Amino acid sequence: MRIPHLPALACLLLALSPGVLVAAPKAPVDAARLRAADAEPGQWLMDGRNYSAQRYSPLASINEGNVNQLGLAWFAELDTLRGVEATPLFVDGVIYNISAWNIASAYNAKTGRRLWTFDPKVPREWGRYACCEPVARGLAFWKGKVIIATLDGRLIALNAKNGKPLWSVQTFTKDWPYSITGAPRVFDGMVVVGNGGADLGVRGFVSAWDADTGRFLWKFYLVPGDPSKGPDGAASDSVMAMATKTWTGEWWKWGGGGTAWDSINYDPELGLIYVGTGNGGPDAQLHRSPGRGDNLFLCSIVALDAKTGHYRWHYQQVPEEDWDYTCTQSIIQADLTLDGKPRKVLLHAPKNGYFYVIDRTNGQFISAKNHVSVTWAKGFDANGRPIINPEAHYGTDPVLVAPGPGGGHNWFPMAFNPQTGLAYFPQYEHWFAYALDPNFKPQPFRSNGGWGGYSGEALKKRMELQKLINERESTALIAWDPVKQEVRWKVPLPRHGNGGVLTTAGNLVFEGTTKQTFAAFRATDGALLWEMPVQSAPVAGPITYEMDGVQYVAVNAGWGGGAAQIERGAGTALHRASARLLVFRLGAKKQLPPLKPAAPIPDPPPLRATEATVQKGAEIFARTCAQCHGQLAVGGVKDLRQMTRETHGQFNDIVLKGLRVDKGMASFANLLSPEDVEAVHAYVISRAQEDWGAGGAAGGPH
Repeated sequence: MRIPHLPALACLLLALSPGVLVAAPKAPVDAARLRAADAEPGQWLMDGRNYSAQRYSPLASINEGNVNQLGLAWFAELDTLRGVEATPLFVDGVIYNISAWNIASAYNAKTGRRLWTFDPKVPREWGRYACCEPVARGLAFWKGKVIIATLDGRLIALNAKNGKPLWSVQTFTKDWPYSITGAPRVFDGMVVVGNGGADLGVRGFVSAWDADTGRFLWKFYLVPGDPSKGPDGAASDSVMAMATKTWTGEWWKWGGGGTAWDSINYDPELGLIYVGTGNGGPDAQLHRSPGRGDNLFLCSIVALDAKTGHYRWHYQQVPEEDWDYTCTQSIIQADLTLDGKPRKVLLHAPKNGYFYVIDRTNGQFISAKNHVSVTWAKGFDANGRPIINPEAHYGTDPVLVAPGPGGGHNWFPMAFNPQTGLAYFPQYEHWFAYALDPNFKPQPFRSNGGWGGYSGEALKKRMELQKLINERESTALIAWDPVKQEVRWKVPLPRHGNGGVLTTAGNLVFEGTTKQTFAAFRATDGALLWEMPVQSAPVAGPITYEMDGVQYVAVNAGWGGGAAQIERGAGTALHRASARLLVFRLGAKKQLPPLKPAAPIPDPPPLRATEATVQKGAEIFARTCAQCHGQLAVGGVKDLRQMTRETHGQFNDIVLKGLRVDKGMASFANLLSPEDVEAVHAYVISRAQEDWGAGGAAGGPH
């Protein structure tokens, strides 16, 4: 008889009678099994498949020669129009997934049969503190437990067999608007998790918890707090004095930022955890640190001792962070030969437009090269410190800078293929006109960028610069050679928001595209080999797994998040299906149901308010509502220009009484008066009237 391949760490073969062999149950997913993930190429046990986080699979049954036979094997409806950004896991025959609002599910990975669903019942009002929708980028697995991190800060361990909670802990206090959208990571029995909220005024940190019990282990703050209060009693205490010297003013009143809202990586051999840190809060440096300064540890990679959380080294990629650059994007480990010598490195392509190669043993800068236009820096000095372009720092006069806050590469996961030696990621040629808001005053629990306030000549200049921005922007999937620091190939794509990347030994690169397709490209030259319309743009990271000798590819297709906000804000949003988990295999022929036609856009009610009321509403909308509902009320999570007459009639109750809190629209009664809400409503009606019948060129609904 044929005995299937069984990884040594996963199971043993027991002889029950002569000539009969039966596979024993799989070993638990513990520290040994996670460290040896490469011995099980058919599994996907953690966010990046193994601790290197290369998102590379050795599977090759699906390859460049037969990928054109790929078809849909099964799909699962996720019942949301919100963004779904998670990388699923595949563990011993089961797919574990997490959707918007942290709703987790398990599926039979061969048939798609749903095994269980767990809803942590995240308070919908917490959605307003998520920069870019209530998304979750992944989950973790440890000894029969699925571990999720919720938007409102809980770590919850679920029984992998039935989805029942086993333990739950709160990772942050709720007196500041923290959130969690990144995936929790399990490293040798500890769960490490970061958080978001820099724009809303929080002090970023990472924390570690026992994966068996949820017991707190350590915390490391990523920016200094109020110096007058002394040490925090945290693992970061030993370096906060050094960090504090790089700040000025009273930054601690508004948090400082530096949140680790996505990528966290672990090298078990070195015992180091690598944390990618975020932007400053407020975004504009002169509003948080008026005397400038490097502002450690903003936009850095910080290496911590895994057992204690103590500082080991850091490399700051953007000193004087002023542009909403985050360095929280995919951190990948690789072993490269550089100048004839083997080097253990980190590969990193953060928002700031450069691709970095950094020694992961000590943080030494090796090389960096821009892959998109960069104007904020003029290169690097001999120590690897960026040479800041003083002209990129801005006052109240708009300054055109590249990249803009959308970044040259944002959170969409990058992959590295050790066979080709190339890294693959979605690239964004993005510019932005920055200017200080002269009337800016930070406010708690609100977005505190510190930009804008355009009027008069500044507004005219801003509008002229926007024309240049529109001409220059472009997107692509690129293959990057980290040794030569150059692009190997590039595939242009139509709009920003193309998805995370998976690469395989089949000489393939998989990516969801904003053409509302899932596609496979040849890894060596970028040739498009296969593409399937899927009724949405899959932004999440795909995975591949093997079950009963058959290779599958899985991806979440749920358009949303920051890129969707940009698209909606430009008035160019495409009609899409609600989110789904899609699973493909060779020869499969399942079909998606037809896309339902878009509902007609209702005509707006008459405007009866005065111009003064409308202008007041515009000001309140810009500082309170635009983060979710788009600048100038264009697009957003819900385009308010397209409200029904029924919704218009309920407007005050929705905003003040939380009538639709179940959809994430909490009460704003603590921030707005009834008169404020009337003014905002008048402004929204005026915008709907202005754009009624204006067509796509004006960014309107018709």
